Amino acid sequence: MPETVLVVDDEEQIRHTLRGVLADEGFDVIEAADGRQALDLLERTAPRLAIVDVWMPEVDGIELVARMREQAPGVPIIVISGHGTIETAVRVIRLGAFDFLEKPFQLESLLQVVDRALGAAASNTQATAATLSELRNAVASPPRLVPERTIARSVVVNGQGLHSGVRTGLILQPLPPGSGIVFGNISSGETVPALVDHVDSTGYATTLVSGGMVAKTVEHLMAALHGYGVTNLLVKMQGEVPILDGSALDLCALLEEGGVIDQPGTLEEIVIDRPYAVGACEPGQKGIAIEPGDGFSVHYTLDYPAPIGRQEFDFRFAHLEAFRREIAPARTFGFVKEIEQLEQMGLANGGRLNNCILVGEEGVVNAPLRFPDEFVRHKILDIFGDFYLLGRPIRGRVTARMTGHSDNVQLLRQLRLRWGLPTFAGAA
Repeated sequence: MPETVLVVDDEEQIRHTLRGVLADEGFDVIEAADGRQALDLLERTAPRLAIVDVWMPEVDGIELVARMREQAPGVPIIVISGHGTIETAVRVIRLGAFDFLEKPFQLESLLQVVDRALGAAASNTQATAATLSELRNAVASPPRLVPERTIARSVVVNGQGLHSGVRTGLILQPLPPGSGIVFGNISSGETVPALVDHVDSTGYATTLVSGGMVAKTVEHLMAALHGYGVTNLLVKMQGEVPILDGSALDLCALLEEGGVIDQPGTLEEIVIDRPYAVGACEPGQKGIAIEPGDGFSVHYTLDYPAPIGRQEFDFRFAHLEAFRREIAPARTFGFVKEIEQLEQMGLANGGRLNNCILVGEEGVVNAPLRFPDEFVRHKILDIFGDFYLLGRPIRGRVTARMTGHSDNVQLLRQLRLRWGLPTFAGAA
C-alpha cells in the first residue's frame, strides 16, 4: 500500500510540482493550502510524512509544526521556505521538524531528505532500523573483504592546532600494503600506530601516544581516512593535527589531491555479532552502543539546553559522497561560557571564529551554520574518526546519546578484546 505524504503550501504551483514528483516515487499525496486545513486533515488521516511551508495564512508553518508535534507526534516534518534564515531553520528544528530546506531546492535533494526522514521514523518506531531477520542475515553473511588503500603521492597542509594554538602542519605519505595508518614525528622520527590501544587522552579530543611520540586531535583526519577507506598511510606531524576549518572538508580535499589508490591485498571487515554498550541503555540516558547491522551507520541524539536544544541525526555510510556531503563539512563547536575554563586547562588556544562554531547564550556567535543540525552531525564525524582506530572497517549500527571521545574509546576497547585485534600497525 502506498505511503501517504501531506504537502502544506499556499502556492498551488508548489503543491502541483511536489505532487507530481512524489507520485512518481510511488507516494499518495494529500494537500492543504494552509495550516488550519492541514490540522483538519490530520484529524481524519495519518500521513507517514509532512512537507510544510513556513509562510502561510491562517496558521503559519512554525505554529503548524508545534501543533503537529502534539497532534501527530510520530509524523516526521520537512519544513520548506523561500525566505528562510538560519534563525527560522533552528527554530523549526527545535520545535521538532526533521529538516529544513530553502527554496528553490533541487528535487533530488528533497527526495533524499524524504528517504532519510522515513528511515529515521522507521528506526524510532522499531527501536532499530533492521528487523530481527535482517540482523540475523547481517551477522550470518560472511565478512566483506575491502581493498587496502593509500595515496598516490605525498601531500602537505599547514594550519593551527585547536588546543595548542601552535602553527603546525601535516605531511601525508603513501605506505605499502599491511603498514596501517601511522603517525610520525617530523623531527624525531618516532611513530605511533592509529590504533585504540594507543589512545592516551580523550579530553575534548583524541590523542595517541607511544613512547615520546604524541599525536593530538587526530579524530577529524581519521574520519576522512575512514570515509575514503585509506588503510596505509604515514602522517608526519608535530604535536597536533591542524584544525583547519574545524571540519573534515579540507582533509578530504587533501586526500583527493594525493589521489587515493587501491593496493594489492585486502582487509576483512569486523562484523558485529551482538550488542555491545557503554553507559545506560534506557532512553534519555547517556550511552553508546553498537549492534548488528548491514553496513556502518550511526544514529546520534544530542540534547543541550537552548540555544542548541535537541538534535537527532541518522546516517548510513552507503558511499563516500554521502559522507563528504552530509558529515565531513560539520565543524567542531564550543561555548563562550567554557572559554575561560578551557584556557585554564591549556586547551582551545587555537580556537578562532573561522575554525569552530562558537555558541553564546543568545545563539551562534559566528553564524551562519552549514546545517541547521550541524552540532549533531559533528558528533557523528567524531565517531567516524574514533571508530577507525580499530584498524578495519566495521559492519554494525551505532546508537549514541550525549557521548564523547572517552565513551567511543571504551566501546572500541570492548570490540578490540572481542576480536583480538592487533595493537600495532602492520600486524597480521
